[in-house]
Order: sequence, then C-alpha cells, then structure tokens
Amino acid sequence: MGKIICLMGKSSTGKDTIFKKLLENKELGLKNIVPYTTRPIRSGEVDGVEYFFTDEAGYKKFRAEGKIIEARAYETYHGIWRYFTADDGQIQEDGPDCIMIGTLEAYVQLCAYFGEERLLPVLIQLDDGVRLQRALHREMGQDNPKYEEMCRRFLADSVDFSEEKIAEAGIKRCFENDDLDRCLNEIIAYIRNC
Repeated sequence: MGKIICLMGKSSTGKDTIFKKLLENKELGLKNIVPYTTRPIRSGEVDGVEYFFTDEAGYKKFRAEGKIIEARAYETYHGIWRYFTADDGQIQEDGPDCIMIGTLEAYVQLCAYFGEERLLPVLIQLDDGVRLQRALHREMGQDNPKYEEMCRRFLADSVDFSEEKIAEAGIKRCFENDDLDRCLNEIIAYIRNC
C-alpha cells in the first residue's frame, strides 16, 4: 500500500521548493497529488501542476458526487477561497508513494479518510521574520499583489499551526528549513526510514 506524504507548514516556509526537489528525486519515486482550489491563479502557476483551478460550481459538483476527501475554506479579503483534495483517481491503494502539500487540518482529514498508518506527516518550520520577508518578496512579484491576503494568511498560520494543534494532530517530528540542503536531506532520510 502506497504511503501518502503530507508536506505541511506555515506560508513561505519553503514547502513548494522542498516539494519540487522531493518529486525530482528519482530514488524516492514519488507521485504528485494535485489538489484543487477556487482561488485565482497566481503569476507563474500552471493549471494541473500546483493546483487544479476550479470555481464554486466545480467544488459543489465534487461535493454532490461524494468525491471530496478533505476540504478547507478561507474567508479572504477577496471572498471565500476553497482548497480540497478530490477522490479523482490520483491516489491508488496499491499505487506508488504519493506526496502532496497540505495543512494540519487537511492532514487530520486525510488520516480519517485513509487511515493514519497510510499517512506520513512532514512539517516544515522556519523563523517568522524570515517567512514574512519571503512572503512580501513573493507578493511584490505578482502582477496583482494581494498584500491584505498575505497578511491575513501570515496571522492565520499562527493559529492554524499552533503547538497545541501540532500535538493534537500527533505530529512528533518537524523539520527546520533554515538550511535547504540540510533540511531536504533530513526529510529524504525520514521518508526512506518510514
């Protein structure tokens, strides 16, 4: 039975970079699970790569068909944005190990759906000051910067990834991304040993 690696962390901790490097590692042989979102596509994103971009009607169709594995909704400065994983054939019981980016909330819902023994949590951490600098730099590079949403996300992460919620989710191992190569090597060793 293939494992599902759930890569998590506050915004701007380097999840996307680590995610891409893990997918590129041929020895691990990980398959990407592409989640869905109703938020607008950002500059440089490609539909079907980072996310499948849909709308509220698309979300409701999956919900009506009973194909939502896990879902989260965020009241943003630009309306409700949904993020969800759908039972759309990407995750096979006897398939290869898979990897996805999620949240603690998503991880808990995935455990409830697939069973905790099938999930492997990888929680990335980074100093908040460094994260804020990274987030601002990324937002400044967007065609239409959404600074209010960047700030909302940054503050919400403090609640969503509190020490209490990390403990409640049963996550005992975290990876500090203050040195990308060291962090990546630690994660690769962790995946291989689990």
